[in-house]
Amino acid sequence: MVIAARPIDVLYAKLGDKVKENVPLAPYTSARIGGPAEILLTADTPTELVRIVKLLWRHEMSFTMLGGGSNVLVSDRGVRGVVILNRAKGVKFHTGDQPSVTAESGVVFSNLANRCASKGLAGLEWAAAVPGTVGGAVYGNAGAFGGDVAGDLISAELLTMEGRETFTVEQFGYGYRTSVLKRGEIKAMVLSADFSLKNSTKEDVTVKIQQFSAHRKTTQPPGASMGSMFKNPNGDYAGKLIEAAGLKGTRIGNAEISPLHGNFFINHENTKAEDIRALIELVQKTVKEKQGVELELEIELVGEW
Repeated sequence: MVIAARPIDVLYAKLGDKVKENVPLAPYTSARIGGPAEILLTADTPTELVRIVKLLWRHEMSFTMLGGGSNVLVSDRGVRGVVILNRAKGVKFHTGDQPSVTAESGVVFSNLANRCASKGLAGLEWAAAVPGTVGGAVYGNAGAFGGDVAGDLISAELLTMEGRETFTVEQFGYGYRTSVLKRGEIKAMVLSADFSLKNSTKEDVTVKIQQFSAHRKTTQPPGASMGSMFKNPNGDYAGKLIEAAGLKGTRIGNAEISPLHGNFFINHENTKAEDIRALIELVQKTVKEKQGVELELEIELVGEW
């Protein structure tokens, strides 16, 4: 009788010491919340990412991709199966009359915006206020201050079941904080992205970033959070609706709806994911009862709930 190899044995055979077991995920999330990954794999380059994902697809192993760890709430029980930590962070600038930048999917988007500024290249200033990675931004059409990925992306290299493919911005089917990837319409991983830029000066671009950063500090709370909790409904703002419902400052355990901005939930140390989840449900129920609006999550719930 042939005994099939266990998934963990397959991973150890192919990836060796890159395989880590029972690793707490809280340190890898912006909210500093979440239980352990059953198996954690780290990809340091797009080539490693391709190798890992192809291996998992081939053996039909489910996995969760984690970049900067923003816009996700990892459950207290953690994540069964494999979590891939994306640390592919290469960046290449293309100068000339129509400058652009190619960034690997593990690049922190705000850092990329600042690197553009240091070279006097404009266009991504809005991204200096965006947490998370380029891969996550392309996946969810991240945006801030009137800019978004859909407006600046030229194309992105994806890994699909057919291999490495280049998708133009039009192929992503972008909408408000969504794409064909986020809607699950295609099965693919973001490897890198090309963004259009404009020639400017270091001073002008830096000033604009500083203005955005200053505005963010006065309107968004400090501390560990997931970023914006809910999508803004058409013609309105989630934070405004939450404030009108009298929920700012509400706490469950060590989780708090920020007194500064109702669409941000703060971790006041050792917060449980279940407490954040309870606040989410309280907000959705109260806003629906008082304003008749159903708030849709912008973050994703990850793991066993």
